[in-house]
Order: sequence, then structure tokens, then C-alpha cells
Amino acid sequence: MQEGTMPRKRKLLASSSALPSDPSIPPADASKNSVTTPHGNSSPKSSKYFATKKSSQLEADFFNQPCISLAKSFLGQILVRKLPDGRELWGRIVETEAYLGGEDEASHSKGGKQTERNAAMFMKPGTLYVYQIYGIYFCVNVSSQGEGAAVLLRSLEPLQGLDVMRELRSASRKGPTKPLKDWQLCNGPSKLCQAFGIDKAFDQRDLTQDAAIWMAPGPELPGEHDVVATARIGIGNRGEWSQKPLRFYLRGNKFVSVVDKKIEREMAAVEPISCS
Repeated sequence: MQEGTMPRKRKLLASSSALPSDPSIPPADASKNSVTTPHGNSSPKSSKYFATKKSSQLEADFFNQPCISLAKSFLGQILVRKLPDGRELWGRIVETEAYLGGEDEASHSKGGKQTERNAAMFMKPGTLYVYQIYGIYFCVNVSSQGEGAAVLLRSLEPLQGLDVMRELRSASRKGPTKPLKDWQLCNGPSKLCQAFGIDKAFDQRDLTQDAAIWMAPGPELPGEHDVVATARIGIGNRGEWSQKPLRFYLRGNKFVSVVDKKIEREMAAVEPISCS
């Protein structure tokens, strides 16, 4: 949840403002081989993350966890964004960072300081905290237990509405660009906000009650051996807090923003050898 150090690029503001409320956004590409998702949308039949029966929504008790626990528990869950026209964007959470508030030197709430900007971090667990970096891009966090503690959503594995995500991402990019590959759509905190049309208007919304954004339980949650714990990204000089293992991601998932090969090698070295 570090502050941006790049100069502001305000000339990109106009191109980054295309959100799902924009009627010009094209409809999602309908697959010939599709099934009905829990909320009535079509999705590729090959995706194992969709089922025909209605999916439940993660409720308040789920979010009411300590920050580190919540950051790990998010992995494998599904973020759902409902557009004004009823279509939904789905993404599996594959990377998070925990910001503990108070003593955490990298947190916006370090020292327990509460401001108008970071007020959502002090609200009930499950509240969205959306902030802006470089004067252009947005990042989305979810409050947890703990005064001023929140979890940054860093990367998603896009599951549904990928064509709409591409349009939203392209609207934020400069000049003619090649179409983004699937793994490039949401592999970073600002990228996932662009792809899901999340901006400052989502700040302080309640994930357990909002009609436009919520989380659904993932059907296949990772085990402890599937989760990599490593240092957070772009923290800068924050003393010991720069190296604390407060970033968590799904090992072997190609949609993660940054892979820590050293930590993964260390994990592999201590794994027991299975006998066939």
C-alpha cells in the first residue's frame, strides 16, 4: 500500500476514465460452448470455477479475521463485479498483501493515524478502501480485524468477461497497443482495478451488502503448501517492514504479478518426497 513515487501523468486521466457505467463498452464475447453461471451469465464450459447451482456470497463473518489470516483466506476466492447492464466480471484472487496498521511502517494507517483518505481502513471488516497512485491509477483493499488494518488485492485470474476487461484496460493505455493476453489483464493492483472498473467511487463500500461488487467462495481453495509468503512489492525504505513476508500468492499460478523464485526453491527443498 505504498505511496507512488513516479511523477503524475495527468494527461492520461481522460483515457483512464472508461468505467462500466459507460454505455459504449461492448458486450462480452459469448462463447459457443457455454454454461450458465451462478448469477445467470454465460462462461466457457472449460472453466472449473463455474457451476449451474447458485453460489453463496461471502458474508461478514468471513471478513472478520486478523489481517494476515484474511490475506491468506482471500486466495482462491472469487471477486465479482456486476456492471450496470447486469453483466458480471469474475476473477479468482491469486495474490494479496497484508497491511497491519499501527506499527506497520508501509501502511497508510501507520501510527494509528486516521484521515479522510484512509477512513475505510478503520471501518468494519469487509469495507473497501480504494486509493489513488500517481494521480491516475487506483488500488483496492479490504479492511480486516485490527485498527487500520487492510488487505491489498494484488492480482486476479480472470474467469468471466475477459473481453470487457480488455476494453477497460485498453481505454487506460496510451496510443495504439496490442491486445492484452489473458495473464496481463489483472496481474497487478492497478491493472485489476482498471479491468474491473473500480475507482474512488467504490471507497467505503461494504463487500457484504453492495450490489455492484462482492466476493463468492472459490470452489477449490489452496492448501498451506500452495501459498507463497514473501516480501511486499514496492515498499521502499521502510526498515524491517520492507522485508516482512506479508505478500501471499498462489504458487505456480501464471496470473501472479511477481514470482519469488528464491522462496519457491526454498519451499521445494523442504517438501517431502512422495512415494508412488
